[in-house]
Amino acid sequence: MLKELEKLGPKKGVISQSVKDVIQSLVDDDLVSKDKIGTSVYFWSLPSSAGNQLRNVYHKLESDLQSSKKRLVELVDQCDALKRGREESDEREKALAELKVIEQNYHALKDQMGQYTDNDPAAFDAKKEAIEIAHAAANRWTGVAIDQGIAYTLMVLALLLTYMIH
Repeated sequence: MLKELEKLGPKKGVISQSVKDVIQSLVDDDLVSKDKIGTSVYFWSLPSSAGNQLRNVYHKLESDLQSSKKRLVELVDQCDALKRGREESDEREKALAELKVIEQNYHALKDQMGQYTDNDPAAFDAKKEAIEIAHAAANRWTGVAIDQGIAYTLMVLALLLTYMIH
């Protein structure tokens, strides 16, 4: 059937390749059905199938809407439940003020402890170990670089000698 459609296309002024592309896009969008029977491939579309597809989409959207409404009601209830017990009162304001004072005190103590980290034996040992590792790495890379420099110089010298001899 596809071959027949491709043959009919140029007679009506349509490029045969575009016929194939349009039919494939219609099949992909489920607007046209396709079935292979033997060696032939048949395409068809029934008016009721488009209506069924629209009904299926409508029912899916309706169910999504219902679930969204249900979720909205749940979230509003949860929000109301969380607001209970948080009404403005003198007791709540005192508790919030006390919490703020405690947080300020905590941050002040934390800053004060930060001033003494330079004298912390554990921090000192960690810095000492890091310095030793960095020192070893620097010596390792410097040694490699010097060895490579010497090797390069010797190679250039050997090339010059070879050039002078020949």
